Amino acid sequence: MPTPPVPRTQDRRVNARGLSFHCVEWGDSAAPPLICLHGITQTAHSWDEVAADLAADHRVLCVDQRGHGDSDWAPDGDYTRQTQAADLDAITDALGLARFVLAGMSMGGINSITFTARHPEKVKALIIVDVSPEIQTRGVEHIRSFIQAPDELDSFEAFVARAHQFNPRRSLENIRSRLSHNLKQLPNGKWTWKYDKALRSPQRGFQASALTNLWDDVRAIRCATLIIKGGESDILSEESAAKMQAAIPGSRVAVVPGAGHSVMGDNPTAFVEAARKFLKTTDNRLPEARRR
Repeated sequence: MPTPPVPRTQDRRVNARGLSFHCVEWGDSAAPPLICLHGITQTAHSWDEVAADLAADHRVLCVDQRGHGDSDWAPDGDYTRQTQAADLDAITDALGLARFVLAGMSMGGINSITFTARHPEKVKALIIVDVSPEIQTRGVEHIRSFIQAPDELDSFEAFVARAHQFNPRRSLENIRSRLSHNLKQLPNGKWTWKYDKALRSPQRGFQASALTNLWDDVRAIRCATLIIKGGESDILSEESAAKMQAAIPGSRVAVVPGAGHSVMGDNPTAFVEAARKFLKTTDNRLPEARRR
C-alpha cells in the first residue's frame, strides 16, 4: 500500500494585539479548523509528530504563543493565562475563524481552558492535554529545574544532550528536530533559547497564580471535552484527571501509555488514535447531559 502524502504545511504570520504571531498550518484550508497550543518554553512544532495525521480531517493551526518560538515577546512581560487567552481571541478573529476545535498541552491547556470559559461560542470541542487546576509538585520541579538550567551553552548538541536527559523517551533525531525551532545562535557563537528569558523566572510558568480560580473556568466549560493524560506523567495524576472529568459534564479521559507529560511526542500514534476517535464523535450539537 502506498504511503499517503504528508499534508502541505505553511508558515504564516498573524498580527494581533500589537504583536506578530508565528503559526504553522497543516492540511486543507477548507477543512474544519483545529487550533493547537504548546506548553511553556515550547513552540508550535511540539505538535509536529501528530499534526500531519490530524490534518487528514482538519485544518491544523499550531501557534507560537507570545514570547515563544518565532512570535514576538510581550513588551511588558505579561504572560498570564488571561492575556494569552485574549491573544487567541484576536488571532482567531484575524484568521476569520468563528468556531473551531481547540487543543492545548500544559500551559497551552491552561490557556485553552481559560479561553473556552470566556468564549464558549467559538469552541466547538476542547482537548486538554496533561494538565488540570491541580498539578503534581514533583513534575513542576522537574520542569522548573530544566527551564532554569544555564541558558547559554557552547553548542547545539549540548542542548540536545540536556533535553535527552530530561526526556529519554525521545530519540536524539527527534530532539534535534524540535530544538532546531527553539534555539538560536548568538553573535559570540554560543547557543540559547528563543523564548523570552522572563519565562525562566520561578514566578512564571506553573506558578500558583496561573492556577488561581482555574476550577471556576473548568466548571464553566460546556462543549465536548477530551482530557488526555500521559500514562507516565508526573504532572497530571489520575485523581486530578478524574476530578476534572467530573467537573465538565459529558467529558471523557484518555490515558496514553508510554507517555510522560509531553504526550504528543512521546507516543504520537496513541495520541492521534485518542484524539481522532473523540473528534469523529464531535458535532455542533451539545450532548444531552448539557442541555438540561
